[in-house]
Amino acid sequence: MTSMQTARWLAAAGLTLAMATPAFAQNDKMTPIATPAQPNAIELGTGALPGAKATESWHQQYGSVFARNVTVATLTPFLPDPAKASGAAVIVAPGGAFRALSMANEGWDVAKALADKGVAAFVLKYRLVQTPPDLPGFERAMGQLFADAGKRGGPPQQKNPATELAPQIADARAAFALVRSRAAEWHVDPDRIGMVGFSAGAMLTMSTALHGQDAKPAFIGNIYGPLHAVTVPADAPPLFVALAADDPLFGNGGYGVIDSWRAAKRPVEFHLFEQGGHGFGMYPKTTTSTGWFDAFARWLAMHGYLQRKG
Repeated sequence: MTSMQTARWLAAAGLTLAMATPAFAQNDKMTPIATPAQPNAIELGTGALPGAKATESWHQQYGSVFARNVTVATLTPFLPDPAKASGAAVIVAPGGAFRALSMANEGWDVAKALADKGVAAFVLKYRLVQTPPDLPGFERAMGQLFADAGKRGGPPQQKNPATELAPQIADARAAFALVRSRAAEWHVDPDRIGMVGFSAGAMLTMSTALHGQDAKPAFIGNIYGPLHAVTVPADAPPLFVALAADDPLFGNGGYGVIDSWRAAKRPVEFHLFEQGGHGFGMYPKTTTSTGWFDAFARWLAMHGYLQRKG
């Protein structure tokens, strides 16, 4: 595998940005940071990750912050001004190959933008696969992970997401349960709670919709996640998909999930951007992929989620 290919696979983990803007290219080094204050984070009660030995740690890169070795899941509310609140809500699932979480670019910044639109947003910090506690060891482990993926031509498709992602799906289910239990306090309609995820977070979003039992998102967003065909239930939620054609992970994997949703006669909207790479999230870039959030907001409005019900 070439160094450029390795960089691209690492980009898919949300750890580097092979197509970053020059401003981000100047601070691409992973730098450990103290765990940031998260005063509004609420523990979800799903327990500590079984068998975990490494403790949660954080690092900074490309002007963003990442959490890793998360062993206890939390949910952080970002509530809109009550005067503009629509009553809709979104669980936001950052990505990072289930080994890190892009907490700012794919979490807090997304939640703030949603709250500004009148939608209550809740950032899910879900439990992660354990990795070496030191940054050099972490980088080596991730490099090997994506080198193996490169040899296969892509990450392995999960054969049984309900089992393979059991801790993360449990965290997502607990997030939906918490928001519904405090819906009156947070001015949220329990029947208008959706979920949006990025990369691995998109995998979790799809798995929550298809295997999350009582979670039942009202709508879902898959942002640069895999798009393989799935079995779609008759009551599947409306689906929004955004992907860059030059995504090194999922840009050449086909669009089976779009066909699956259409075959099931369920609502689906698909935006394929010419450029953007992987992990663009809320980063300002010169590519049209930067417009994904505005398109998502318009889609929410089309489905009535930016307006108060009734």
